[in-house]
Amino acid sequence: MIDPGDHRLRQREYLLQISRAITAQLDLVSVLSLVIGFAVEMTAGTSGLIALYDEDGADELRIRASARLPRADWPAFARLLSLPLGDLNRHGEALLREVAADTGLPLRQMIALPLTLRDTPVGVIYVFRAALNVAFSLDDYQVLQDFADQAAIAVSNARLYQSVLREKQRLDATIEQSADGVMIIDGRWRITTFNKAMEVLTGWPREEALGRPCAEILGIQSAQGTNICLVDCPLQRMPFATNPVVEGRLLTRDGRELYVQSRYAPQRGAMGQFIGAIANVRDITAQKQDEELQSTFISVISHELKTPVSIIKGYAGTLQRDDATFSVEQYREGLAVIEDEADRLARQIQDLLDVSRFAAGGIRLELADFPLPALAAAVVRALGPASGERFELELRFPDDMPPVHGDYERVRQIFANLVSNAVKYSPDGGTIRVGGWPEGDFAVCHVADQGAGIAPEEQAAIFRRFYRVDNRLRRETQGSGLGLYLVRAIVEAHGGRIWVESQLGKGARFVFTLPLGRRQLAE
Repeated sequence: MIDPGDHRLRQREYLLQISRAITAQLDLVSVLSLVIGFAVEMTAGTSGLIALYDEDGADELRIRASARLPRADWPAFARLLSLPLGDLNRHGEALLREVAADTGLPLRQMIALPLTLRDTPVGVIYVFRAALNVAFSLDDYQVLQDFADQAAIAVSNARLYQSVLREKQRLDATIEQSADGVMIIDGRWRITTFNKAMEVLTGWPREEALGRPCAEILGIQSAQGTNICLVDCPLQRMPFATNPVVEGRLLTRDGRELYVQSRYAPQRGAMGQFIGAIANVRDITAQKQDEELQSTFISVISHELKTPVSIIKGYAGTLQRDDATFSVEQYREGLAVIEDEADRLARQIQDLLDVSRFAAGGIRLELADFPLPALAAAVVRALGPASGERFELELRFPDDMPPVHGDYERVRQIFANLVSNAVKYSPDGGTIRVGGWPEGDFAVCHVADQGAGIAPEEQAAIFRRFYRVDNRLRRETQGSGLGLYLVRAIVEAHGGRIWVESQLGKGARFVFTLPLGRRQLAE
């Protein structure tokens, strides 16, 4: 015979053990396994199961763990779980016999108690016995009820931990997949989180960056070359800013130079002390270059527009003077200058309008088939007098060159800009070759000169708005930096592409493609 005193003592010891064990666990599966295992042991049961309500508030119980019950037999207990606890005394034994008959399990007695936390049902513990000679006592109920209260707290804590863990995993995934660099620092300014974009941005591998001071890894520099993160950290400026921002140069570990913007979300304690921050770092090099180019463009275009206006105004004022007498030839020369400068001004204004249209995606093409050699010859003839005797202009097209399909005026603009540039950037003269040939569905065209050439590092940038090649000729020649941008926009609007082949001191060759005429393709 089991001494009732010893049994109660053992139950109390189990209750103390389970309280310690379940509070040490935060994994829900582990907590549930411990709960049902101890419940069966404390009540001298032979098997048991624990069922929980879903966290979304659904009323249906689902088995989440069991002790000495095969998982394959869990579906057989569905009828038992659907029965309200208040009805178990009347119908529970009959349902239990049905389950025992269906599964072949020795199930003859049952005790079921709810898991409740602050009057909110969490789940139910079921303990079964195989014998009929020893019934569940009031003491069993009391001990199991005390245990159920502890178990409900442990289950809720584990669920809360799981929810926090899922949120952290989602946050980690969001940070990792962010296109911007994300870095989290602690109260000692040490890096605790460093995403993939930050690795690419700074050149620092994550495993080396973690634990280091943020000023060492980021080290944004001012225009004067000082490390802003060391001498003027935006998180330490007084008064404290809500979301401070800093911009400057970043010298990456792998030797690149970028211009970055870092936005901070600081965290402070009750006394205002710094306890950490999230830094969102973005590469704004292209944006900064565009701002600088636009600033340069405004300066250049102001000069470019003022020059023809000043000349027109000067000649018009001179020709209107009452105290001077001019010959017919002098009047004609003056009017010719006014007309030329007016045309120049009109072209510059048209370029600006075209840039606005292209940027807004509003370019319209009037497409037709036309012979390319005739168009190129007309451009060369028009620019021939302006090039003087220093240049030899050559046309190189095959006799059977098929027509192209495009906008005649826009294609003429392509050749005019490229030939004009060839003249402008060839101070020592030479030969300018204009030509093309059919290749597949496209005409491959080129304009080549023997001028100053373009450095390799600038060849990818010359087609950007407002960009002008950085050499002495830029200061000596007129231009707004829009010509090649417009050329590329027109070529791409036709479905073609453009590129440059060049070496410094050996001239440049601009190559572009245009679609062949439809009649030619049909043949």
